[in-house]
Parts: sequence; C-alpha cells; structure tokens
Amino acid sequence: MKISDLNLEYDKLQQEYGAKELTSIYNGGCTNAPNICFVFMNPTGRNIASNPHWKGRRSPWIGTKNIWKLFYRIGLLNERIYEEIQRKKTQEWDEKFADIVYDDVEKHKYFITNLGKCTQVDARALPNSVYSQYLDLLYKEIEIINPKIIITLGNQVSSIVLNKNISVSQCRKQSFLKNIAGKNYNVYPVYYPIGNGMMNIDKAIEDLNYIIRTNFKNQKNKGIIDYDR
Repeated sequence: MKISDLNLEYDKLQQEYGAKELTSIYNGGCTNAPNICFVFMNPTGRNIASNPHWKGRRSPWIGTKNIWKLFYRIGLLNERIYEEIQRKKTQEWDEKFADIVYDDVEKHKYFITNLGKCTQVDARALPNSVYSQYLDLLYKEIEIINPKIIITLGNQVSSIVLNKNISVSQCRKQSFLKNIAGKNYNVYPVYYPIGNGMMNIDKAIEDLNYIIRTNFKNQKNKGIIDYDR
C-alpha cells in the first residue's frame, strides 16, 4: 500500500467532520523510513492548500509561517527557504513553492502529518471522538513510512496516540513505547508550539533539539540535520 492510497478515506471523513467548503490536508515529506514523524492536531483554512481550487500537494502548513520557524530553529529547514517563507504572504505561495519547501523537508528526512485530516475554518477545539476516527489511519501511515521516532505535539494528540493520559509538561524529553503493526516505536510528546501554544515554542524547541541530538547524533556530518544553527 502507498501512503496516497489513504487519501480517499480522508476525503470521506472531511465531509463528515470538516468544513464542507474546504478540502482535506494529507501529509508530506520523507515517506521512506524518515528519521522523524511529526504528528500535529488538524489543519485549518489558513492552509492555502485546503482551497478546492488549489492544484498542488495538500500537505500541512502550506501558506503559514510560524511552524517553519520552529523547523528552522531545530536544524530541519534550509535557511534560504526559511527566509523566503517569512517574506511571502499566504496568497503568494503557489504549487511550485510548496513543492520546494517539501522537497527540503524530504531532504532533511522527516514527515509531517496531522492526527485529524479534517480541515476546519479556524482553530476550533475538536473532541477526542473526532480524532479517534482517524487513529487507525494514522497507524497505517506510520506502518507505511516506518519512521525511526515519532513526535506528538500537545497533550490531546499525545494522549490519543498513546492511549494514556499525557501531560507534556510532566514528561519533557521522555519517550513512550507504542506498538504499531507489530513494531515498537519511541514516541516523544512535545509542547504544541502553534496558535495558543506559541507561548511554549521555546520549550518545544529546547526539547526537540534534545530529542534530535539524542537520537541522531551521528547524522550531523551527513548533512541531514544542522545542529549548529
């Protein structure tokens, strides 16, 4: 099975749980044994790719700025691309630039996804029951791409993925084993760094830098992760 084979299911769930005038946002990045799988919450209409007229990839965070600041500060984004992202307004993103950004994500060997693919018009809170509809599909994504580690962003996503009550403030830099399709993965809950979580972005960056150094200290010389940024 290919990762894109799941998109039809995501589109069906969009009609049930998302804004009818917007489209699902899927995932993006390295799909062949990435170093890291980042799992966020769900997309919003701020992602320009959720417009039905968008003809390119439907990957997370297209047309936004803040999350790319985080990826840059943990050494997972090219400086020139980061600066161009910061210069661009949302409507100035096009399909070609989205591909340039995600080519760089793939080069740095990580994968970005959301637990829920149901795009909302804004950053409204979703109940656990909605996210739970996507959980088996997320596990299938992880089985297909086979990441080295998984990073879950925020208390709600971390708790649902791990099926236990998680407070990221109480387990900073700690990993939990999660068995998915017969394989154990190390899952690291981290502060959600966007929206209301912007106040915690520095803590998230501190923890992510620690997690990356701990797991990939031998990758530096291969140019995959730039620790000196």
